[in-house]
Parts: sequence; structure tokens; C-alpha cells
Amino acid sequence: QVQLVESGGGSVQAGGSLRVSCVGSGITFRMYAMGWFRQAPGLEREFVAAIRWSGGMTFYADSVKGRFTISGDNAKNTVSLQMNSLKPEDTAVYYCAAGRLGGIIYYPASYNYWGQGTQVTVPS
Repeated sequence: QVQLVESGGGSVQAGGSLRVSCVGSGITFRMYAMGWFRQAPGLEREFVAAIRWSGGMTFYADSVKGRFTISGDNAKNTVSLQMNSLKPEDTAVYYCAAGRLGGIIYYPASYNYWGQGTQVTVPS
């Protein structure tokens, strides 16, 4: 049984930093692309960042580029998202996901497995 478990969410003032992490079991990370998505109340789930282990390619939404950094260790089945210069509009539940390597990295439908999410709140 595949499980992805996120941790590290919380509340931080605007301009602050948080790091959310995801650990997987029952899955071999190097066989998947790993992504972070977020969903704010009343909005659709949106792509935040992703990593393809082969070549260490990373991808970011324009809204977080330069502020967020995705990293991980596929040998330890972990992936993290360092979030700096946080803004109120970053408030959302953040989800870790594992997707097939040939899928479109930005689309939630490309991801097969999802964590339960962790709340990140940046008060305005």
C-alpha cells in the first residue's frame, strides 16, 4: 500500500519561511516524478513544484519561482518544499504527489498517489 505523508505545515507571518516535507512508503520515488500541489478554499488544486529525479530537473509555478525550492532524496523516499518570502496568497493545503514519469508535470491528473495534505497559513 502506497502512502505519502506530509509534515511541516503551520502558520507564519508574511515574509517568513516554512519547510514542508513528504515521506513515502510502499513506493520507489525514483520511478516517479514527485510534485507539490496546493489548494485554497473554493479554488482548484494547483501545481506548485515538481522534480524529476533523472537529471535532477525541477519545475515551478510562476507564482512561486524564486521563492520556493523543491528537493529530495529518492533513496530515502523523501521530498521537501522550502518556502521563503511567504505571502498571504500562499495560504492553502499543500499536497505531495507521485506521478508517472511520462505524464505532464503540471497536471494533477498525471499523479497517481497523493498525501493527505498539510495546512500552510500566512495571515494577511
